[in-house]
Amino acid sequence: MCTNKLTSEKFQDLAKFIDDLEDKQGALIEVLHKAQGLFGYLPEEVQIFVADKLNINVSKVCGVVSFYSYFNTKPRGKYVLSICMGTACFVKGAGDVLKEFEKQLNIKAGETTEDSKFTIDVLRCVGACGLAPVVTVNNKVYGHFTVDMVSKLLKEYSELEG
Repeated sequence: MCTNKLTSEKFQDLAKFIDDLEDKQGALIEVLHKAQGLFGYLPEEVQIFVADKLNINVSKVCGVVSFYSYFNTKPRGKYVLSICMGTACFVKGAGDVLKEFEKQLNIKAGETTEDSKFTIDVLRCVGACGLAPVVTVNNKVYGHFTVDMVSKLLKEYSELEG
């Protein structure tokens, strides 16, 4: 049920975006952001395409993709559950919250459910230490998060599907 298929239309959209750039030399990160927005992630074939269109070595593209944690090389779920593991959150039980998400979804941090609905992610700090522990879902912040809230949150997002 992956909704981020590698379609020729998306490659055409990316090609047009790159062709319309004034300065292709310094545009790699901007292009990668656009590509990830189109495809949902940056698989090898997209990285090769970007390298070809920007006339740079694919190893440079791969290096940037692997360096920045924002970029993903695997498909992500519709809902990305990010658990902050910064000091304040960790001390207040974020590790237990993470374990509960992993248990209920039957996946580990960095993985996506088979139905492509949820991905579990770990963050170092979201800058909301006063709300610790913090969980975000697609960047929406949930503070003072406890193990007991995991089921309710998963149910809430599962029901959004209709």
